Amino acid sequence: GVEALTGLGVLPRAMAVLGAYRCIECNGEATELYRDYQRGVLRISICKSCQKPVDKYIEYDPVIILINAVLCKAQAYRHILFNTKINIHGKLCIFCLLCEAYLRWLQLQDSSQNTDPDDLIRYAKEWDFYRMFGIASLEQTSFFIGIFITLWWMTPEMLKRKSDFILLLKALLLSTYGKLLLIPAVIWEHDYTPLCLAFIKVFVLVSNSQAIRVTLNLNRILPWFAIFFGLILENGVVCLFQKMGWDV
Repeated sequence: GVEALTGLGVLPRAMAVLGAYRCIECNGEATELYRDYQRGVLRISICKSCQKPVDKYIEYDPVIILINAVLCKAQAYRHILFNTKINIHGKLCIFCLLCEAYLRWLQLQDSSQNTDPDDLIRYAKEWDFYRMFGIASLEQTSFFIGIFITLWWMTPEMLKRKSDFILLLKALLLSTYGKLLLIPAVIWEHDYTPLCLAFIKVFVLVSNSQAIRVTLNLNRILPWFAIFFGLILENGVVCLFQKMGWDV
């Protein structure tokens, strides 16, 4: 419940500066998520705009919140992005890139017939992993750059401040959590693995779209338009690496 979340430090104390929180239903600004009447009596705040609870998820179990986020519910995304103090986006991004790099490295090793146990060969294979990590990082960076350029060009009023860019970047990084499924897909490899990888890619793109929509309060079309241009730029980087003769 609210008491447990407060004790763990996930939620700030009741009162906050104007606009510090968002209503998960209408995206309206709120000054508090709940009010503490002392002696363990807490009451969830009601949004002044839509007359609904500002954030019902503060009483939900984290597993339920995660399930709602996996289902790409806008309310769950608003709760995570605006009403909690989650600072794992950097670590999550690196771990997801490591998962993607490992998958590419594994596919590269499968395509290689060289079984020589020589130390030099093993050293080269290790650097292949680092190279895959670098390529995956550049591809994701180009994807995000494509999204930012498109959104800045089409809705410049939404990205006026540095904090707007940081919030959107944080949302995009958190929404790539679907890439964590790459490792199980490889470990339990079977005939349907390519199909699973395709579904994971689609799921990550849907999560990215929902993160953009929730963060900037946009319609459903514009985020997909930005993702489309992000994919074009990402594929351009892939083509560049292929012309250089690199396996990606």
